[in-house]
Amino acid sequence: QDTLSQQNQLDLASSYIKQLRERIENLKERKEKAMRSQLGMDANSTIDADNAMMVRSRLPVIELKDSGSVIEVMLISGLNKNFMLYEVIGVLEEEGAEVISAS
Repeated sequence: QDTLSQQNQLDLASSYIKQLRERIENLKERKEKAMRSQLGMDANSTIDADNAMMVRSRLPVIELKDSGSVIEVMLISGLNKNFMLYEVIGVLEEEGAEVISAS
């Protein structure tokens, strides 16, 4: 069984780290390209934090807060999603929840 010298192990680790960095950069570029296409921006436009936040705000977000016998459900659907509040309440009630208030 061949054992690698410490130098060989360090070389392999260094090579692996470089590969991971390249992969991260590639994924960042793909993410930015996808965000630009969702915003209808051309390929030369840059994404800033406000635009990224705008893309995320279009996506449905659900947050659950458990306080013992009470669970608070917050659903943010955005302007472009057609969630019907009564449908969401219906699903919660079907699962045994008692809806106390909704807005």
